Amino acid sequence: MALRRFFIERTDPERKLYAGIPTGHQAGPSRRPQTWNFRMTHSIPHVRLYVNGDFDEKLLIVRDGLQICLFLPHAHETLKPHIQRALDIYLHAIGRESLSFYVDPDGQWQSLDAAGWDFIQQELHEEFGSRVHMVGSSAPGESTTRHRFRFQYVGRLEDSYWPDSISALLMTFPTKFLEAQGPERFRALALEIVGSLPFGSGHAGLSFNGVPQASVVRDEMKALSSRYPAMDVISLDDVARDLGTRVRAPAWMNFLGPPVLNELGGIDALRTKLHSPDTTVQALGPDRAVVTLGPYPEAGDTEQGQTLPAYREFARVLEPWLYQSSSPEQRRFLD
Repeated sequence: MALRRFFIERTDPERKLYAGIPTGHQAGPSRRPQTWNFRMTHSIPHVRLYVNGDFDEKLLIVRDGLQICLFLPHAHETLKPHIQRALDIYLHAIGRESLSFYVDPDGQWQSLDAAGWDFIQQELHEEFGSRVHMVGSSAPGESTTRHRFRFQYVGRLEDSYWPDSISALLMTFPTKFLEAQGPERFRALALEIVGSLPFGSGHAGLSFNGVPQASVVRDEMKALSSRYPAMDVISLDDVARDLGTRVRAPAWMNFLGPPVLNELGGIDALRTKLHSPDTTVQALGPDRAVVTLGPYPEAGDTEQGQTLPAYREFARVLEPWLYQSSSPEQRRFLD
C-alpha cells in the first residue's frame, strides 16, 4: 500500500490533558494547535497524536501499537505464579530496561529502580488482590518513545464487591516490534504468554496505545476508531470490573475458554461456524482455543471499503455473549 500522510491541526486553548504517563511536567492548556500525525504503510495505520504542554513541548499521547489482553475469571491468589510467568516472558521479549516507571500504592508514578522492582514483586505475590502498572516512558523532551510498552494487571479479590469482576492482564508493544519480528513471531509470543493462564477470554492485535480515552482527543479517537475498527481501545479497570463471562469484539487473535467455548459447542463445533478461508481455530488444551483471523493483523479501513469479512463473521458468532452489546464500540463489526 502506498505511503500516505495526513495532518490535522486545531487550536482550542480551553482543552487540557493530564496524561497518565510521567513526563517531568503535567500537560496543561494547549498554547499551540495539537497535531495529529498519521501515515500508513501496508495495512497498519501509523498514528501519532500530540498535544502541547505547559512549556510548549509536544507531548505524544496516542500511538498505534499492539496489545495482548487476557481476562481471567479467578481471584488473584490462584493466579500469582501464572502472572509472574507472563511478566518474565514479556520482559525477556522486550528487555527489562524497556519499562521505566510504575504506579506506587498512592497512585503516583515512580522510577522503576531496584526498590521499584522489589515493590512489583511484593505486589504480584500479595495474598489477596493485586494491582500492578508499569510503563516505558521517555525522558523529558523525548516524547517519541512514549507509550510503547505497558504491563498492567488487575488481580481480583476473592470476595469482590463487583459481582461480574474478573482479573485482567494487559501488555502492549510498538508496531515496530511486529515489523521487526514478523506476525508469526508475535503470534508465537502471544501463545507463549497465554501458556497455562486459565483465561475465560482474551485477544491480541492492533490497538491505540497511550491515553486514547482522554477527553482532549475524544473527537480524533472517535474518527480513528470508526475508520479502523480492528484497532482496539480498552480501559482495563473498567472491563475488569464488569466483564463477567462475556467477550469483547474480535481482534486478530481471539482466546476463548469456558464458559463461552463450551456454550458454542466446543472447538469442533466452533470450526464449523467459521468459513473465512484465512481463519484458523487452534486448540489450546481440551477446553480452550485461539481463533486467528488471517496470517497477520489488519486494521480495516471503512473509508477504503476494507470491512474485514472474517472479523464480521466471527462477531456474528460471538454476538450472544458480547460485552456491552448495545455500545457502538463493541458492535463495530455488527452494525
